[in-house]
Amino acid sequence: MSERLVIEDVVCPHCADLCDDLRLTVEGNRIAAVEVECPAARAFFLGYQVETVTPKVRGADTGWESALDEAARILGRAVSPLVVGLSTTACDAQRLAVELGEAVGACIDTPYAAFYGARALALQEVGEATCTLGEVRNRADLVIVWGADPVVTHPRHLSRYAVDPPGPFVPGGRRDRALIVVDVCRTRTAEVADLFLQVIPDQDYEVLGVLRARLKNRTLAVEGVGGRPLNDWEVLLERMKGCRYGIVFYGTGLTMSRGGVESVTQLMHLVNDLNAYTRFSVMAMRGPLGFGNVGGSFKVLCWQTGYPFAINLARGYPRYNPGEFTASEMLERQEVDAVLVVGADPVEYLPPRLAGMIERLPTVVLAPRLNRTARRATVFFPTAVYGINAPGTMFRVDRIPVRTRQVLESALPTDAAVLRRLLSRIQALRRQSGSPLPADPLSARPGQDSIGEKLLGPTE
Repeated sequence: MSERLVIEDVVCPHCADLCDDLRLTVEGNRIAAVEVECPAARAFFLGYQVETVTPKVRGADTGWESALDEAARILGRAVSPLVVGLSTTACDAQRLAVELGEAVGACIDTPYAAFYGARALALQEVGEATCTLGEVRNRADLVIVWGADPVVTHPRHLSRYAVDPPGPFVPGGRRDRALIVVDVCRTRTAEVADLFLQVIPDQDYEVLGVLRARLKNRTLAVEGVGGRPLNDWEVLLERMKGCRYGIVFYGTGLTMSRGGVESVTQLMHLVNDLNAYTRFSVMAMRGPLGFGNVGGSFKVLCWQTGYPFAINLARGYPRYNPGEFTASEMLERQEVDAVLVVGADPVEYLPPRLAGMIERLPTVVLAPRLNRTARRATVFFPTAVYGINAPGTMFRVDRIPVRTRQVLESALPTDAAVLRRLLSRIQALRRQSGSPLPADPLSARPGQDSIGEKLLGPTE
């Protein structure tokens, strides 16, 4: 009879909330039960299974050494490689992906730049009055959700952090809070809101501009905006000015609207202006594709290169230019001759034409399972799942680092372990060709990432 083990305080990496209070029952290296009120978390843990432990080269099973050699040849000989992904992997693997990108002179981009790039660009221009989820839980009496649907994308966000839980300054929990939703359609979150304000698509910028103007007591010669009378927005503004502590959670409904960068800029300006009246914060929500550690990818890229996405390392130093070095634009212009995918499934979310371009290119994919990109990859490495088979650091939606735990044993290596070996192979290939690469001493530290090391073999 297999041993029954109960593991408490498990972190769920399924969404960017990174809830850390799960209780798992493990029997015989299998997750038998998950105690949490979140269908997405239960599906993530209970649906875990190892599809393959063997790398593939052009669809055929092969050994790890052969796969590493082939991947090193593809990336080491590429003239304009692209490193894309980093959102479902841990920060140590993200750092190694940047190091590898620097070694081969690649462009590096997160897969969701089209969704979250607007927030990064607006942040550079305006700055952000933000907070932690703990502050929201303990203090916020007004919660506004703009262009997001956390009931779907972050199932426990309202119940654990934003609306339902009591706090020192909101002892009544839901009774002491107001939830207002602004969106172009009635979402699941709007169904549980105290007030739903539906706006005409692509008019968020105008609505936010009117709110800012009325906050400054400017007279407007309009009767309505966004498909609603001006009085509706003035009522919203009075509630924002009159709260003790307010927060706006915004999502892809805002960032992907017309003029997304300017719309987010207007929102950040509005929140900054509101702080002359009360305490107000703003926070970006990850959308339905915002699995796990997309916030960590921006953090690590900024830490390693100084820039959050769309980075070119071909000249030996980082250059930043959204629109020129973002993955979708480079693929559109056919400026990529090899792709390394870590922690993403770009064939799933990119437009079909761009997805087809990736499928036709030499592609190296690291993923826990055979997703759509992995099935078409030139080289596929099966890797461990952070938060199930391996520990790792990820960043929560409020940019607080959280350490995930290992709950099951696995023979598979982590993304970090594969990237370390791959970098070593590329360096060896360059030395043979007479162009040596500098080695990062951090990459050679023994025992830094022991999971899967025996399967991969020693570093050269």
